[in-house]
Amino acid sequence: MAKLMLFTAVVIAIFSHGASVDDKCAACNAVAEELELQLLKEKPRNHLDMRNRLNSKGQREGKVIDYRISDLRVVDLLDGLCDRMQDYTLQKVESKNSQWVKVGNFDNLTNKQEAKAHANDISTYCGRLLEETEDELGEVIKNGSLKAGEVSKVLCQTLSNHCNQSSSETDSEAEEDDDADEL
Repeated sequence: MAKLMLFTAVVIAIFSHGASVDDKCAACNAVAEELELQLLKEKPRNHLDMRNRLNSKGQREGKVIDYRISDLRVVDLLDGLCDRMQDYTLQKVESKNSQWVKVGNFDNLTNKQEAKAHANDISTYCGRLLEETEDELGEVIKNGSLKAGEVSKVLCQTLSNHCNQSSSETDSEAEEDDDADEL
């Protein structure tokens, strides 16, 4: 009976650790960094020709969709994103601070098991993040307002609210609002 209780406690501890990411902002920024890499690697594509049917006169019917505003582009960018997060792990930078870094080879790390556990954590976090923001993120990608360099701000501040805006940004926005009120 004692072995069963110990086993249950270990399983609960493992699953509760694997399901949480302490610093959601840092994890979100790592996901945004990987998405930004995908945006930068993206190659120009032709329009999608959806004119597959012929009408009674032998002319093609349907429409041609610009790839940049298509659902296919959203799928191409987001598909496999969380699988690629398996290459990330948590690395201590200072005594209390840690950051997510991309690892080329887990065999070179001293504590592989812990690193793999962190990789599973961020991959799970990525899945939850995309599930929460998928519709809005898809719309942002399709309307062309997601640009390289702004992915972190859009995903982590605007859509998910996992990162707070810095005080300097908030102050400058408040000043702009004050200037607008004066006009």
